[in-house]
Amino acid sequence: MSLWPVYTGGNEPHDGIDDLPAPPPWRAFDGGPVLDTPAEEDDTSATSADRRHRARTYQATDDAVQLVNSALYLRRPLLVTGPPGSGKSSLAYAVARELRLGPVLRWNVTSRTTLHDGLYQYDPLSRLYAAGRAAAQSAPADGGLQDHLRLGPLGTALLPYARPRALLIDEIDKSDLDLPNDLLNVLEEGQFEIPELVRTARHAPTAEVMVDGTDERVAVARGRVRCRAFPFVVLTSNGEREFPPAFLRRCVRLELHQPRDSLLENIVRAHLGEPDAYARELIDRFTERGRSGELATDQLLNAIYLTGAAGIEASSRDALAEKVMPFLSGNQDEPDAF
Repeated sequence: MSLWPVYTGGNEPHDGIDDLPAPPPWRAFDGGPVLDTPAEEDDTSATSADRRHRARTYQATDDAVQLVNSALYLRRPLLVTGPPGSGKSSLAYAVARELRLGPVLRWNVTSRTTLHDGLYQYDPLSRLYAAGRAAAQSAPADGGLQDHLRLGPLGTALLPYARPRALLIDEIDKSDLDLPNDLLNVLEEGQFEIPELVRTARHAPTAEVMVDGTDERVAVARGRVRCRAFPFVVLTSNGEREFPPAFLRRCVRLELHQPRDSLLENIVRAHLGEPDAYARELIDRFTERGRSGELATDQLLNAIYLTGAAGIEASSRDALAEKVMPFLSGNQDEPDAF
């Protein structure tokens, strides 16, 4: 019986990840002790609600389904390239929801981001202040450096979870030139060391450290974190730079384009329900204008929602739609579509 695909793009959560075949021999990991996958986040913040909505409504292309499964089977990162608004980051949330991988760990990259930022953060000054306060009050010393150390999104994803965690490394092309190369060894080996814990391993072989996104603590033995199920890593890029060949050959690569035709209509239907006649007209106009300049799908969704929710006269809807669907980059000639 075929196990392909594990990720179907059907938006219905299931436990198919448990049927994932064993990894290739060169991508097998043995970290432990095994950790349970965290439950899906249940907070009611606007950010979490937005991410859950995007995960439920994501419309995966056939290429996306094939290459997501390739990354899962091969235990390789998925490098997703495409213009703004093409659904690069939403893909990570959709896969995590369907395969029940728990909350997505998100690492937003800037030009100042370093590998250390993604692995863990340690604040020696806060530890020093805590020790000073304890001494002044004749109180017991603090719990040691583990109380001032927290794993970052990448470090948390590499913990020995039974199921792969989903990690979104967003806009990797904005990073310093060295970051992709710095990632190579960690993603290849599926492990890293925390030097501060390694140095104290002789008298404190196990440390309880905090993880990204919560105050939960996990045990780290002798300062080494090693995965068991390689995480589902999505690296997004707007295509603004080239990456080193050594980095590219270790990734499964997916290129997304702005959706068109039936896929675009399906996206509108998933977000806003069955499109009416005017919404279909806007979809056609959006598709036509997209041939002359860069547009993002969320601009179309904004235009359809706004022109319907505002209850304005039909004669004014075109002007409003045009204002919320400007081209994303300059120097394009605006067509006379509206």
